[in-house]
Amino acid sequence: MRFVIGFIITISLASGAIVAAQDKKPPRRLVFPSKAGNVTFNHAAHLKREKDDCTRCHDKLWPQSAKVPVKSSAGCSTCHHADGKSFEMKGNCIKCHATKGATDRRSSR
Repeated sequence: MRFVIGFIITISLASGAIVAAQDKKPPRRLVFPSKAGNVTFNHAAHLKREKDDCTRCHDKLWPQSAKVPVKSSAGCSTCHHADGKSFEMKGNCIKCHATKGATDRRSSR
């Protein structure tokens, strides 16, 4: 009898954790501080491009936590290079980095 009750409690807790994880929505945008100007990362656009497959970037390129600071742009170069999925990083700094004192045009997209 104890086994059955323990089993039911375990299943209930596991089901609750799964439902809670499914209800958690990823942020639409993230802002990363940078000496070259803060980077506004359009998470929703990247997620859409990867067809909602979080594993394309997490945890291979970035930790799956908005609380963990990004220490480099090395993961960006996975797609942002010549002949990559998106624009090349080299020579396109303003596409990601806000210039000091300028209005960030990307935040309205």
